[in-house]
Amino acid sequence: MSTAISRRSFLASGGAFSGSLLLGGCGPADVASAPAVVVSDAERPKLVSGIQIGDVNADQAMVWSRSDRRAIMVVEYDTTDRFANASRIVGPMATDLTDFTTRVDLTGLPAGQTMFVRVKYVDPDKGSIQSETLAGQFRTAPADATKAVRFHWSGDNAGQGWGINTDFGGVKIYEAMRRRDPDFFIHSGDTIYADGPIQAKANAENGAIWTSIVTEEVSKVAETLKEFRGRQAYNMLDTNFRKFAAQVPQIWQWDDHEVLNNYSASKDLSGDARYTEKNVAVLAARGQRAFLEYAPMRYFKQPDEQRIYRKIGHGPLLDVFVLDMRSYRGPNSANRQTVESADTAFIGNTQVDWLIAELTRSTATWKVVAADMPIGLDIGDGKDAQGNAKWEAIANGDDGAPSGRELEMARLLRAIKAVKNVVWITADVHYCAAHYYDPANAQFTDFSPFWEFVAGPMNAGSFGPNTLDKTFGPTAVFQKTPPMANASPLAGYQFFGEVLIDPVSKAMTVELINLDGVSQFAKTLTPQA
Repeated sequence: MSTAISRRSFLASGGAFSGSLLLGGCGPADVASAPAVVVSDAERPKLVSGIQIGDVNADQAMVWSRSDRRAIMVVEYDTTDRFANASRIVGPMATDLTDFTTRVDLTGLPAGQTMFVRVKYVDPDKGSIQSETLAGQFRTAPADATKAVRFHWSGDNAGQGWGINTDFGGVKIYEAMRRRDPDFFIHSGDTIYADGPIQAKANAENGAIWTSIVTEEVSKVAETLKEFRGRQAYNMLDTNFRKFAAQVPQIWQWDDHEVLNNYSASKDLSGDARYTEKNVAVLAARGQRAFLEYAPMRYFKQPDEQRIYRKIGHGPLLDVFVLDMRSYRGPNSANRQTVESADTAFIGNTQVDWLIAELTRSTATWKVVAADMPIGLDIGDGKDAQGNAKWEAIANGDDGAPSGRELEMARLLRAIKAVKNVVWITADVHYCAAHYYDPANAQFTDFSPFWEFVAGPMNAGSFGPNTLDKTFGPTAVFQKTPPMANASPLAGYQFFGEVLIDPVSKAMTVELINLDGVSQFAKTLTPQA
């Protein structure tokens, strides 16, 4: 059976197509099956950023790639790597509208199954001219609780000028994670550092020199859409990332550095000579567009097509709730307001209501909230005109009753008090830590105790530790930080987190691991019935 999709429909959908059938939507049927002929390398489309797999659940998976020119994406998939009974989708056209990125949403997949995919691009005018074929694989979420669930998370990639260093082995943390073969990976934000130029050489610890691959787009702060796109494409030059992305499905979220450091409605670039574009809203729109083009995520329908917060189910043992702590916040401020308002919003009323409803109705054993910023760590954003400290995250340096953005968090924690087995994971602060929030030690007490685990960075400067605001009673059970600020990846303070859920006991073990795959801390949590 064949079903056609018009190019107009594809472009209107933002460069994505959903389906599980053989499609002939790009003209002659022989586009998908035309025999290869001898052509020059220059004539062939190229998969310049590898392939990615994202937002996998029990019966769906997003397959992403990027061409170097106008071309048609062709995806094949099967339950074996022989592709003896492969399904084929001839789908979207890569155009400059989306920086030649394309994606196909595979649907109707079997649960708990290893799937194999092949991706190529075909010249739209001459089907015999085809790119190389790149292969990948992934596992769909299980339908039952008979198999262990293993996933990783981290964030903060290529920041503070520490770019891709091939002499160091590239972004080695991706290979450390790939070797552990997780079911999926959550990128907790700061997927790029649009505000952090990368130079060919930088001074590191003990007189060492860090060398980086440099492209035109990463050599300055990102302002144009082309520069934001170039930042995203840069990370995909890393061999470790490309191997990882072809094997491990990803769940992306974003934070500030996809646009610029600590941005909110109060950000003022008038004194920053690096920027000719001073309108933060314009930069944010460009940064989010580039993020959405390059993230292997499933788009929502109008009017929510740019929504990033979402739930990803992974069988009876796990639901993941992916937050967006950047798009709906009020301005960064002294953060001491005593009444909730638009100025104290952090994830915003709509997202708060969504999270409460989804957590309450979830039947999964474990509910993991993937946040792009920590709850209780004090994260500063300079000072306001009156000399008061401004705050970038939820905490405000005041250990007393909730105020400012803490009011929204208090309302959320109170509303989910009866929801069992909620665990928070995050990144952002460039070190690893385990925090236990206990109402017995808090100023606000109307919530159930919970854990928050922090991991990162991935290939960026290491910092910390930050102070903990005591409003919600957190204790730093563990933290590992470098002896100096902005330690390079050479110093080794690069971390990812691993979650392993045992199918028999249903216990969750959370481990913090460095870029060499060495465990730094582990905690096993027993589920509440």
